[in-house]
Amino acid sequence: MKRLIVTADDFGRSLQVNRAVEDGHVNGILTAASLMVTEGAVEDAVERARRLPHLGVGLHVTLVDGIPALPPSEIPDLVDGGGLFTLDLVRLGARIFLSKAAQRQAAAEMRAQFELFKATGLPLAHVDFHHHYHQHPTVFDLVLDLAVEYGAPGIRIPWEPPLLSHRARGDRLGTRLFNGIFHWRRNRAMAAKARGRGLVVNERAFGLNDSGRMDAAKVHSFLGVLPDGLSEIYCHPATEHWAAPRPMPPHYRIDEEYKALIAPENRRKVAELGIHLTTFAAEAARS
Repeated sequence: MKRLIVTADDFGRSLQVNRAVEDGHVNGILTAASLMVTEGAVEDAVERARRLPHLGVGLHVTLVDGIPALPPSEIPDLVDGGGLFTLDLVRLGARIFLSKAAQRQAAAEMRAQFELFKATGLPLAHVDFHHHYHQHPTVFDLVLDLAVEYGAPGIRIPWEPPLLSHRARGDRLGTRLFNGIFHWRRNRAMAAKARGRGLVVNERAFGLNDSGRMDAAKVHSFLGVLPDGLSEIYCHPATEHWAAPRPMPPHYRIDEEYKALIAPENRRKVAELGIHLTTFAAEAARS
């Protein structure tokens, strides 16, 4: 059976994102959303989620390009001079890998975010990461412990099968091959570790090579190549761009990603192909 999780990342980042999530779920194919618990519109997101009992809301853990839960003085190795998470992902990765102090700070910060999610009272449907930063091996080991402790039923494995991806889109074969091959071994190990701890994992994820550009045509083409098993399509929908605070990158087609979720042709495609829309939590319940 073709089973599909359709996830909106960055839930809680702005009202524009939250509106797209609600409409995409009520009137479209969206099944899940990943909550950024330190962003400015998080309270509005939680309020919407409470009236959407079938929306699987997970934690979008943030260690880069975002706002920390802890005071910057407690996590000096993770933040920049302005007290925000650094954008230097490579340097941060090396610091976390090599420094026990940085590892302790990362673990404490992630725990604080899990606690903020717990305080919402929402069931924790899954865990994933801003910029897929859990591909860092040390970060993944740390968050896996927290995911189990806090009862997360599943975790995203951010791997896009290159040949299926190219079959759907017919473009950038080199890029799709490089990304798929480069991350294959790491993501396979992540999946094995997560399954070993009792977590549900997706077998593949679409959107990595087209992040910010998942318009209706792209979503339609990925729906057309879904194999049997558990797949995920993730996106960054919003009703429109916003100026502040913390706007999305201007080249992201966030309004088109929102329209993709409610596009009639995509709803029909799901029905025609017998695709079962689901969530990590629903998959855990059926296993």
